[in-house]
Amino acid sequence: MAEYITQAQENGNVLISEDVIATIIEQALTEVDGVVKGGSDVVGKKSWGKGIRIAIAEDNSVTIGCNIIVSYGESVINVAKAVQENITTAVESVTGVTVTDVNVNVCGIVRK
Repeated sequence: MAEYITQAQENGNVLISEDVIATIIEQALTEVDGVVKGGSDVVGKKSWGKGIRIAIAEDNSVTIGCNIIVSYGESVINVAKAVQENITTAVESVTGVTVTDVNVNVCGIVRK
């Protein structure tokens, strides 16, 4: 069962599923140059959220971990930094929650 982030609003609460955050992360990974595969594609399954870890803290901030495969010839560090920045921006702008950390696991390098 998915966990939820709760955001109190004037007329009630808004609950955001971690599945929603996983979908945002998957999309953000496709937008980074140098990432050949990311998230669920790295583990070889087509279910959302595989290859992505989301931890929701008591203050509703999130820590994210994700797997990527980088294109041969790209700077692994630069691609990983771009992934961190893109995921942080995407999750914070769409959900309004604070991303405390994005841990990137580079699982491999592939020649195109």
